Amino acid sequence: MNFDEIEEQDGIRFSWNAWPSSRIEATKAVVPIACLYTPLKEREDFAQNPIHYEPVTCKAPCRAILNPYCQIDVRGKLWICPFCLQRNAFPPHYKDISNTNLPAELLPKYTTIEYNLNRVAQIPPIFLYVVDTCLDEDDLKALKDSLVVSLSLLPVDAWVGLITFGTMTQVHELGFDDCPKSFVFRGTKEYAAKQIQEMLGLGGNAVRPGQPAHRPGQPPQTNMSANRFLLKASDCEFVLTSILENLQRDPWPVATDKRAQRCTGVAMSVAVGLLEATFPNTGARIMLFSGGPATEGPGIVVSTELREPIRSHHDIEKESAKHYKKAIKFYDGLAKRASTNGHTIDIFAGCLDQIGLLEMKSMVNNTGGFMILADSFNTAIFKQSFQRVFQKDGQGHLQMGFNATLDVQTTRELRVCGLIGHAVSGNKKSTYVGETEIGIGNTSSWKMCSITSKTTNGIYFEVVNQPSAPLQPGSRGLIQFVTHYQHASGQYKLRVTTVARNFAEGQSPEIANSFDQETSAVLMSRIAVFKGEIDDGPDVLRWLDRMLIRLCQRFADYRKDDPHSFRLSENFSIYPQFMFHLRRSQFLQVFNNSPDETAFYRHVLNRENVDNSLIMIQPTLTSFGFDEPPQPVLLDSVSIKPDTILLLDTFFHVLIFCGSTIAEWRRAGYHEQEGYENFQQLLDAPVVDAQDLLIDRFPIPRYIMCDQGGSQARFLLSKLNPSTTHASNSPYGAPAAGAAIFTDDVSLQVFMEHLKKLSVAGTS
Repeated sequence: MNFDEIEEQDGIRFSWNAWPSSRIEATKAVVPIACLYTPLKEREDFAQNPIHYEPVTCKAPCRAILNPYCQIDVRGKLWICPFCLQRNAFPPHYKDISNTNLPAELLPKYTTIEYNLNRVAQIPPIFLYVVDTCLDEDDLKALKDSLVVSLSLLPVDAWVGLITFGTMTQVHELGFDDCPKSFVFRGTKEYAAKQIQEMLGLGGNAVRPGQPAHRPGQPPQTNMSANRFLLKASDCEFVLTSILENLQRDPWPVATDKRAQRCTGVAMSVAVGLLEATFPNTGARIMLFSGGPATEGPGIVVSTELREPIRSHHDIEKESAKHYKKAIKFYDGLAKRASTNGHTIDIFAGCLDQIGLLEMKSMVNNTGGFMILADSFNTAIFKQSFQRVFQKDGQGHLQMGFNATLDVQTTRELRVCGLIGHAVSGNKKSTYVGETEIGIGNTSSWKMCSITSKTTNGIYFEVVNQPSAPLQPGSRGLIQFVTHYQHASGQYKLRVTTVARNFAEGQSPEIANSFDQETSAVLMSRIAVFKGEIDDGPDVLRWLDRMLIRLCQRFADYRKDDPHSFRLSENFSIYPQFMFHLRRSQFLQVFNNSPDETAFYRHVLNRENVDNSLIMIQPTLTSFGFDEPPQPVLLDSVSIKPDTILLLDTFFHVLIFCGSTIAEWRRAGYHEQEGYENFQQLLDAPVVDAQDLLIDRFPIPRYIMCDQGGSQARFLLSKLNPSTTHASNSPYGAPAAGAAIFTDDVSLQVFMEHLKKLSVAGTS
């Protein structure tokens, strides 16, 4: 099976598909054994042939789930667990089992299987809108329209609530339709959870971090007073629509030299307090719509004085951003409370400037929420991305799961180092936990408050087998991933993926041949971004370079001290190029990006699968010309030609770039004249292809059309390999082709020369 087929079946791709058999050999392989796993990858057969029985598990403490790698004795009705080697009896209802009559979970094609458990959530999903009213009229109107539309997209039985905020925070009563009523909280005051619950008249059932959580499947002792603020969408649609339609801008006057007083921190604190008191451990989303930074109360990001600019990367580095640390601590506290209670937080930013996403990012990243960055609520980026959140599957259910846990189990030669993705630690210190920590480590279980069919986690492992205890030839290691979640229909489901890979001897070519360079590049980029959150930028780049040189020293063919003899085999050949583009990418280079943009880009990278992540690291470039069909071209300045159109896809931007001649002809209106139909077709072709890219992308990318020499062309030039710069004469010994790029960055060619020199020198 090739990598794509495995990904189709199991939603998983590994950096190495044959594993080193000892700890020492694994260290030499440089790139760790790791995988990108999409637990809820869509599978047609699960919807068509659902499995409605409970999984068979091994005895405690192992608890592994029956899978195709188990040895079975059909006569004795026994199975042997491949993880702990215990013998287990099949339960009575498996009495008819035989070699020709096996249950689905023992068939080789069901290495991934989904069980529909016999429990249903007592409470349908809850959506609590938290809406900023310090917007200008147009923006507020656009936002209100989108929110009213979203009410019709919610499941009929979903519950919904509304909090609005500006100078004050208002919790709107929905159970009272004679006249609108709301509870008001001061925007400058920090409220404790208990105070919020008392002021709203709610009993406190919150799960505090460290307390045992409420058992899924049992109704929480809901305080009926919550029904004033959270109601079934179908029951309160009329009231809520009229409240939204009559929503006014924040009435507090704003002087010309001031920012609006916006108490985002209080609003979020009230939202988290309201849900944790009424519906702990229930699938719920708090959706924050914010048009600017928090300027008062807890969680403040910048003061109301316009002369104080909002913090930049430089201010944070110099530690001169005065609100930064306090704000981070405040929002981290809310993130912890929300994730403990299984509640997801989404942030939709509609603002030309920053709103403090960097400070608030833990609320989204820890709870598996969505983060959308748009210039205003009037843009297609916001409107279409927001509608996409409510996409339904074939059965008409929302494409989101709630309150998920992911448990990982390994055979004894392996241990789990950690996970990088949108989750929090489940603090499960099992025997499968390794000493090395990568990402969220020291646990073999993680919690994700929200999960979609696209959510992809990076999970990292280490080999702990010692060379003194060699493995039997042909032995293989197994890993089992168990994801328990509440489906949007309320049904609890269990998705189990069990994978096995062969162990190979240290010098065996099998290891090198099993390298998946695309997956490895993405897994290493996640580690780099994780390090970038903690370490200085230059340190992260040095670490990436060191790892690349060591990988080349181990797997390239070369004669010592002879760079010209350096060769990489096919399945390593484009890995250095991915690293070159990763070093220059917005994930690691903060220059020219605001702290909010950096937080947003890193958030998206940690959620996407291999293909999408690679487009972010090394964008795709397609060339359209008169004489040849559209074709992929090098992401290089030599690809810019006056008579071609380029289509660039960076995942976040889709850009159509017209060469200088094409742009002149278009401005002269040739495409509208008779006899120039082929020119019109050439102009249309990239637009059609761009529309295809926009179909299922989330969030919706920014769509840019520009000409060579135009100001928007910078989006393309910043991504290209600068093989022709203002300083170069002719890089390929011929007259310089392409467009000159004004940069001091090294080109890919120079980068590769240095890599070869350092690799063959034998010292890293």
